[in-house]
Amino acid sequence: MSGGARAEGVEGPSDAPAAGMPGERPARGRVRRYRRLRPGDRVAVVAPSGPAEPARLEAGCAVLRDLGLDVVVGKHALDRVNLGAPGPVRDDWHRLAGTDADRAADLQAAWCDPRVRAVICARGGYGATRVLDHLDWDALAAAADGDAPKILHGSSDITALHAAFGARLGVTSSFGPMPAGIIADLGAPDPAPDPGGDLAAALDGLRTALFGGTVTLPGTHALRPGRAAGPLTGGTLSLITALLGTPYAPPPAKGGIVFLEDVTEAPYRIDRMLVQLLQAGWLDGAAGVALGSWERSGDPAELDAVFAARLGPLGVPVLAGLPAGHGARQATLELGAPAVLEAPDDLNRGPDGGVLTLEAPGGVR
Repeated sequence: MSGGARAEGVEGPSDAPAAGMPGERPARGRVRRYRRLRPGDRVAVVAPSGPAEPARLEAGCAVLRDLGLDVVVGKHALDRVNLGAPGPVRDDWHRLAGTDADRAADLQAAWCDPRVRAVICARGGYGATRVLDHLDWDALAAAADGDAPKILHGSSDITALHAAFGARLGVTSSFGPMPAGIIADLGAPDPAPDPGGDLAAALDGLRTALFGGTVTLPGTHALRPGRAAGPLTGGTLSLITALLGTPYAPPPAKGGIVFLEDVTEAPYRIDRMLVQLLQAGWLDGAAGVALGSWERSGDPAELDAVFAARLGPLGVPVLAGLPAGHGARQATLELGAPAVLEAPDDLNRGPDGGVLTLEAPGGVR
């Protein structure tokens, strides 16, 4: 690991688990922010979840190379297996990017390679929770030691890895668009039309989060007004709830700003998952809630009613409509970083709908 870099410490929840020891406090009592990249840094693209389409993966990697990065791809990134026992792969069944052990091996090899400064997940889908039991957490913790942790980047199903790495390794991580996802649209031979500038904004946001700069995301409307500050936590709602009760569950959100988003979830299912978080006590003491996109998840008015009913009684600011998640515009957020949430005292939609700001990063060389 290169010298001369320092990562900024962020005070985390007092009951955050230690590396490799779920349920115990971290020895340092803080989260270390990942070190930002610089041109020429090596990044490893791995596939811990669903399989990537080869042409899209190459297009996305080309975009990363255009950012000045040295891109290598995991050994099993293009493997394909079905969910069940080994056998012939059926395209009409759900598939994973290789066996659980192979996906975990690629992830661990990349994270533990001292030449690699960022581990970037090719895409989401399903399967990240299944690799967690196959990882050597002591080895991962040793590789994360020091004041300049490397970056883990991805979104959606990768929320499982964000939660586990944050809890066990005490590092921040990067939630945002992936190379075999919308980033591939920028590197395709015939780039997709981008009349609204959503793809360009996603790339700008990714560049800012990886290389350095303050991240500011506007919301569209406040469901409950107020101002709050604290470390950013959360991710994709269905993955947060899936981890509850497991050794990889994220620490309770006490004192933090909770970011939530999801895709193709009916309002009643979102309501059920929020009830689960509430009944589990995971949201107790949260400082605020930032709601991202809810792509193909029903009537937005019904969703607002659900969020107001379930989250309003927390008595904290709730800002909706942030351009992050599975929507057309996918911002990049540093989970675990200090955040400020401002939701204006005006419950109507409008240009001044509020903002989520992540402090300028530490650890820049």
